[in-house]
Amino acid sequence: MGTLATTKMSSKGQVVIPEEVRKRLNLKAGVQFVVVGENDVVILKAISPPSLDEFDELISKARRGAKLAGLKQADIQDAIAQARGRK
Repeated sequence: MGTLATTKMSSKGQVVIPEEVRKRLNLKAGVQFVVVGENDVVILKAISPPSLDEFDELISKARRGAKLAGLKQADIQDAIAQARGRK
């Protein structure tokens, strides 16, 4: 289990993450979080972009999946146009 600390919410809904926790998790100003809340539990999960290697692997998997599904470049362009309301 990690460091245990307490904090409180301001009138604007802001919560300070204690310094010891920020340092241990290497959290810097501007980091974004996914917030999940249920009953009396609130979970903050830091969002971090994938590394270039992870991103390359994601793209490769997507391309393999599209090829297996028989998608062509024109199909993707049509889907984008339709999603943008141009078709």
